[in-house]
Amino acid sequence: MALEGNADVAAATRQVEATEGQIIQGRARPNPELAYSLEDTRSKTRTQSWQLNLPLELGGKRAARTKAAEKAREQAQAQLAEVVSTVRANVVAAYFDVLTAQERLSLAKDSAALAKASTDTVAKRVAAGKVSPVEETKARVAEAGIRLELTQAASEERNALTRLYALLGRTNAFALSLEGEAEALPLVPNLADLQSLVVSSPSVVLARVEVDRRKALAEVEQAKRVPDITVSAGVQRSNETQRNLLLLGISVPLPVFDRNQGNLLEALKLEDKARDELQATTVRLHSEVTQAHDRLSTITSEVQTLRSDVLPGSKSAYDAATVGFENGKFNFLEVLDAQRTYFTAKSQYLKALAESHRAAAEIDRLLGGSTSLTSTIKKN
Repeated sequence: MALEGNADVAAATRQVEATEGQIIQGRARPNPELAYSLEDTRSKTRTQSWQLNLPLELGGKRAARTKAAEKAREQAQAQLAEVVSTVRANVVAAYFDVLTAQERLSLAKDSAALAKASTDTVAKRVAAGKVSPVEETKARVAEAGIRLELTQAASEERNALTRLYALLGRTNAFALSLEGEAEALPLVPNLADLQSLVVSSPSVVLARVEVDRRKALAEVEQAKRVPDITVSAGVQRSNETQRNLLLLGISVPLPVFDRNQGNLLEALKLEDKARDELQATTVRLHSEVTQAHDRLSTITSEVQTLRSDVLPGSKSAYDAATVGFENGKFNFLEVLDAQRTYFTAKSQYLKALAESHRAAAEIDRLLGGSTSLTSTIKKN
């Protein structure tokens, strides 16, 4: 849906289509020229000449120009691939942002429902004279705070959906059902395997095509140093002699002062600049892939620790505190503290899940979606 509706993808596609015009223009030959001249305005002695001038390009100018235009098309195609890769990664990240936002909203709703039930229980115990009215006040304050968290969670979900809609090229909300699993972890690939994919990443390919394009443009400027010739053929009519004369000619510019040396030097230096940028892009991408891999590995370990150790323990403590409170063994503050610990851990877990998918999407963006990060480790 994003590839069909995203404006950035559409613009990059138009750029590819526009480069076809450069190729057509590059293949075009110079237009011939029709010349007319008049000598003497008196009718009896007037001489008129009609002449057709045909420029002939030498030095491979047309082939060099066409090659440069084809390289421009390759560059536009590489830019399109980079845009597609970026949009794809952003959609994946936004998709899981929505899923985790929905989970956080569900968590906030459960928390609000539990807080309401706890407040009702405390109110009954206060009415029965078993606990101080202060306990009810504390319970209602806690419930109000949880309702605020519910409002924030609902806002986060709406914002996440809005970002996803924008990537899909939509300005208004529409029916959209997400069927993914928020708790599915992306795989952590081998770093060496990722580094081997850097040479085929969109950024490096784009930088390499730019080197080829600059080289082709330098060849265009080199070809311009060879002067073109103009072949002429025509006829001259003299009214005085009543004769037609055949005219043949050739003209060649003399490259004495302007040998296109300035443009050639600029093109060669820009080619060197493109090579330096290719090297810089390759080094930068290796570094960014390493950092993204480390971030994915770290956040995945955090999620697994939260999933296997923190969440079960905090949930067990909360359940025990709730049962103990109902049986009069614990006061409400202990229940409130256990509840806050559990829901904080759950919220941290969901945020870590979203961050893991963003890290995986970042690796896919850098490498053009050539990794296998779409495979996931599902919750046990």
